[in-house]
Amino acid sequence: RLFVDGLIWALGMKFAIDQINNSTSLLPGVKLGYDMYDTCFEPVVALQPSLLFLTQNGTTGIGVLCNYTDYQPRVTAVIGPHKSDLCMVTAKLFSFFLIPQVSYGASSEQLSNTELYPSFYRTVASDKNLVEAVVLLLNRFGWNWIATVGSDDEYGRGAQGLFLSRAGNHSICIAFEGLIPTDLADPKAQHQLEDTIKLINNTKVNIIVLFAFSQPAQALLEQSIRMGLSEKVWIGTEAWILSDKTASTPNIQSIGTVLGFTMKAHTVPGFQKYVADLFTSVQQDKFCQESRKFNHLMNSDVVDTLCKECDHISLRNISSMLRHSRMQPVYVAVYSVAHALHRALGCTYHVCPKASIKSWQLLHFMNTFPFTVNGQSFKFDHTHSTNTGYKLIFWSWRNGTLTYLPVGDYEDSLYIDKSQIRFHTADQKEPTSECFRHCKPGQFKQIKGFHFCCYDCTDCPENTFWSAKDSTTCTPCLEHQWSPVRSTRCYDRSEKYLFWNEPLTIALLTLMSITISLICLTAVLFLKSLETPLVQASGGKLNLFALFALTLLCLSSCLYIGKPSNTLCMIQQIVHALCLNGCFSTFFIKSLEITLVTEFPHCAPTLLHWVTRRRAWLLVALCLLTECSFCVCYLHLGPDRLQPDYKSLPTEVLLVCTTQSWLAFALMHGYNGCVAFVCFLCTFMVRTSGKKYNIARGITFAILIYFIIWIFFIAIFATLKTVLKPVTQISTILATTLGILGTYYMPKCYIILLKPDLNTVDYFQNSIKEEPEEDPQ
Repeated sequence: RLFVDGLIWALGMKFAIDQINNSTSLLPGVKLGYDMYDTCFEPVVALQPSLLFLTQNGTTGIGVLCNYTDYQPRVTAVIGPHKSDLCMVTAKLFSFFLIPQVSYGASSEQLSNTELYPSFYRTVASDKNLVEAVVLLLNRFGWNWIATVGSDDEYGRGAQGLFLSRAGNHSICIAFEGLIPTDLADPKAQHQLEDTIKLINNTKVNIIVLFAFSQPAQALLEQSIRMGLSEKVWIGTEAWILSDKTASTPNIQSIGTVLGFTMKAHTVPGFQKYVADLFTSVQQDKFCQESRKFNHLMNSDVVDTLCKECDHISLRNISSMLRHSRMQPVYVAVYSVAHALHRALGCTYHVCPKASIKSWQLLHFMNTFPFTVNGQSFKFDHTHSTNTGYKLIFWSWRNGTLTYLPVGDYEDSLYIDKSQIRFHTADQKEPTSECFRHCKPGQFKQIKGFHFCCYDCTDCPENTFWSAKDSTTCTPCLEHQWSPVRSTRCYDRSEKYLFWNEPLTIALLTLMSITISLICLTAVLFLKSLETPLVQASGGKLNLFALFALTLLCLSSCLYIGKPSNTLCMIQQIVHALCLNGCFSTFFIKSLEITLVTEFPHCAPTLLHWVTRRRAWLLVALCLLTECSFCVCYLHLGPDRLQPDYKSLPTEVLLVCTTQSWLAFALMHGYNGCVAFVCFLCTFMVRTSGKKYNIARGITFAILIYFIIWIFFIAIFATLKTVLKPVTQISTILATTLGILGTYYMPKCYIILLKPDLNTVDYFQNSIKEEPEEDPQ
């Protein structure tokens, strides 16, 4: 059969050589000869002429030498072959002899390895550049759920492998990847094509990227038409996008939209006229006679293949392909060798002084020097490739006629003129191909399955926010910030503590004012009745001191209101402990007096003066100094400190005082508990007759109230970490104060105000003595 592209490449090579031989400036005085062979796209076929090229000049054998510096093979350089898998075989052979080989179509990235293939060059770009262009195209249209198919050869496998590695880095999901056979005569090939179309159909993708040469690509497209595959967007490459055979497939318009990348290549001036003149000469008898004579003179190593279709070929058969065939890479390949020869031979524009040159001597000039072809500059890069960029081609059908419409280009970046692209959709706009719906701001992509492009949109939880930089997770807010559900930003937390203007604070302050008022009224009443038997029996001026301590204790409630600080946190507990100790120290003295009178009556006359009158104040001072020493320990071991609480409230930072050392806390408040417990032991068993007032009962009940309140307080204080913590402390203070006031002082006020007849010496004298029981007889 006739392979039109191959014929055009061969004519392009011949055209370039004829031009160079006719040039008076490039290689003056030097004529290039050539041997041309058809590879038939088969590695074994390509290997035969390759071995012939390596034979020593003038012989048919390859010399086995230790040093090939002076070895002169039959050829100076090799142009071709076109396909990557053929070059993978031949390039190793030619690289061993360091014979320059310039391919005009092999784009495999593996051939970029100059250590394995030091003498391999190509006038096309690597598949790496093509893949980058395809990925950018997919991203530009937002297509991230695609299928990719490659021909089962070096080009298809290599390009597809590169594409798969790049796609993952650009958030492109591969719903299906497959290979199609290149040997279409194989009975299994048809089943492979059918399976490929079925699997593509199951994925429900709208985009298919096809890396294949024209024959496998045509077979896949024909199969998709036969099986009724819905219209898709097909993204192709130069390997098949410009193929005349592919475009002439029956009903090819039904496959959908076809986009593809082709290399930017200029037309070669004079080539079409050259081919036309050549075909004109073929029709003349003189050409036929010369051709028959040449066939008889042909060497035995030249294969004379019979091709009936080739015998009757005309210009009309190749004219359509001639208009858009990429012949320039072949043309440039020949000129790259010619320019290297020009420099290696030391040619000027008039003469070439050297008569011969070794193949390996050309490599230096091909690596380092740019060359110009028809006014366009070319240079092999560090991978021995040339990259002129790509054009984006759109298959535009009008009245059944196909036009290859340029709609964009790619060099370092991709440009697309979307207005010229008419997609197969009803509105002619680009179709969507996504495995997910677009997430709204504040939602992150929760990946499902093994496809990272398939996900559910999930709201970001509280105290996290959605960041466009990482859409697969929600970023936690900083500790001092917060955010609602499905938020795109964080907000600074407001401070939360017990404010002065809160209703609860006002209620507590009101209760505190009432309590202080009651204490003051009680103190005034006791002051006026200071010399009465009741006040004297209750402790006299010690009562006024106790009431003053209770007043300070109530006022200390204000320390828990407002914005706390480390200093306030430290003072709170110290003031609380000292004020309470001031009250309990008076109870302690009275309890000792009661114990001496009731339990040790014989020792009472000698010891009572230690707990009465002026010496009683010494005991009060001693109790307070002891409490002060524990306060110093509290400061040394670890006082309460301000600690922001970011967890208790959703949108606010709670400023609370936190206990740093529970040992210090226990020592300071435990001492008051011990004093209270001693008071309780000294008073709870004391009895009096109904005719006498029992002062011990007031102390007992006051201490009991204190213990009950503090049992609840400690349990709550140790676990509570909310805004109610200062409320609990204020409530404890006020409850303790009211409890002491109600159980110890109110009964006495009642007697002073309402029962003045009981406020007598007889009623209170010896009231704490336990009288003997009467004889029942």
